[in-house]
Amino acid sequence: MWTILMKLDLTSVCLALFLGLIFMVLFEIFRINSCRGQIPPGPKPLPFLGVLPQLIKKPMEFIRSVSQYGEISTMYIGRKPTIVLNTIQVTKEALVQEAFSGRPSMPLIEWITNGLGIIMVTFGHSWKQQRRFALHTLRNFGLGKKSVEDRVLEESRYLIAEMLKAEGKSMNPQHAIQNAVSNIICSIVFGERFDYDNKRFSYLLKILNENFMLAGSAAGQIFNIAPFIKHFPGPHQKVMRNGRFCVWNFFAFTLNSRWRVFINDPDSTQTSGTGFCPPSTLTLFYIEVQTLFSTSLLSHNTERCHEEIVRVLGYDRLPSMNDRDKLPYTYATVHEIQRYANIVPLGVIHETIRPTNLRGYDIPQVMNGAWMNDLSYLKG
Repeated sequence: MWTILMKLDLTSVCLALFLGLIFMVLFEIFRINSCRGQIPPGPKPLPFLGVLPQLIKKPMEFIRSVSQYGEISTMYIGRKPTIVLNTIQVTKEALVQEAFSGRPSMPLIEWITNGLGIIMVTFGHSWKQQRRFALHTLRNFGLGKKSVEDRVLEESRYLIAEMLKAEGKSMNPQHAIQNAVSNIICSIVFGERFDYDNKRFSYLLKILNENFMLAGSAAGQIFNIAPFIKHFPGPHQKVMRNGRFCVWNFFAFTLNSRWRVFINDPDSTQTSGTGFCPPSTLTLFYIEVQTLFSTSLLSHNTERCHEEIVRVLGYDRLPSMNDRDKLPYTYATVHEIQRYANIVPLGVIHETIRPTNLRGYDIPQVMNGAWMNDLSYLKG
């Protein structure tokens, strides 16, 4: 075999590679066309790339266009067809079925976390235990209860004091606001807060933002399509370095003393066998911080909100949830910011764990699905 290859000239090799490439493209086009008649309609994909070029170039405009294909549509992320549910009614109908409870493989996330965590983890016994433990623990610490409001009010006092240090001068509030939002989650996850001048924590927030941007960039999407590039240099290596710092340098260091008690406590039957670990903690922290911080956008109407708060509450106390009815404009502004931010426009991607049927479509096992959030702010 090697002797035959040595006798081939460069022209023959190039011609063989060219013909092989054409055959692969034609086969991919045939595969896509044969599948498209069996799945919901959607934008026409490119061979091997799917709709990634459109999604990366103009993400919001492309997402808005998907709904024109109906309440259920399909778009190819690389070579994988992904079903998109465009209405709340069909989304609810799908989410109540266990068949849609799986999670697709995300090579970039699996590479960083070694397959551990909660959000993008394969559905199974381990995932059920970790999710049950996380929800139970967070509820015990006040998530979703009034006690969280007390943590918010306490942290807001630190935030006000930090901003007053500017003494009337202009300042960029991004770091202070992100640190404040992060501390609310830290008070639940770690049981402590971090000062705004804590360099180690500031660096953590910085690299979390970097990873958030890199994971959604073209480099992150290419990695999920071709994970073998992890052996080569590139922007994805920075994602890995940042992830290792988050999990093993910061989180393992912060949780070290608590982790020993957590593992060695013979009475801690509640956590036995959960597999709960620093990557799981990182998942909780990262998702909550990014969600809260992204919705803490400052609007152009802050002066009017300030006037309403001062007029109703004065300068003696901070606003609370009990003041919602007295502060209609401020309350409406907060809701408008949350609607406009729309943190996850495609929702968290699920995967079918067995064949199922939805609105007349036979959906096979291991079919990705994304639940489209409210896109009304994109229209008009």
